[in-house]
Amino acid sequence: MSNSLLFLSMPGGSEWIIIVIAVLILFGGRKIPEFMRGIGRGIREFNDAKSNVKKEIEEGMKEKDSSNKETSAS
Repeated sequence: MSNSLLFLSMPGGSEWIIIVIAVLILFGGRKIPEFMRGIGRGIREFNDAKSNVKKEIEEGMKEKDSSNKETSAS
């Protein structure tokens, strides 16, 4: 069981160098900034959607609490 966890560890220094070289070969120097901008936009859109869902849930909980208070007061 513990041996299988060893294969899931993060890459070390030499592995990162190989990964960076492979990315440079596959995408080239000009495509990497575009690729990173795309990743940044995706992360930003994800965070916006996450905050919108959180806001909607909080508003729904407030509406539910206010409707429960109105029914109990009646």
